[in-house]
Amino acid sequence: MPNFDLVSVEEAMMKAATGKRAEINREYLGYIEQLRSGRAGRLQASQGETVSAIRRRLGSAAKAAGKSLMYKRMGDTVYFWTKPRAASSTGRRRGRPPKVAA
Repeated sequence: MPNFDLVSVEEAMMKAATGKRAEINREYLGYIEQLRSGRAGRLQASQGETVSAIRRRLGSAAKAAGKSLMYKRMGDTVYFWTKPRAASSTGRRRGRPPKVAA
């Protein structure tokens, strides 16, 4: 008899993905999951790799993990950390309110 577990769709898609791109995405997801509060990560571009590729891969992995990241580039190094959540977010939009039909 097989074992049955419920998992999220994102986890299933991540685990079932194959190929070079999925392997790279899992690697970057590992970098993001190592971040703790008050800590930042640093990735340095190696030979044949661009800083924009590193930022793109970080963004893709963060989106898959449901996290929001901040990036800063210093030469061939990318620093990244998780964005703090806004404590006073009420969901209200700025600007003039829409007209109400009478």
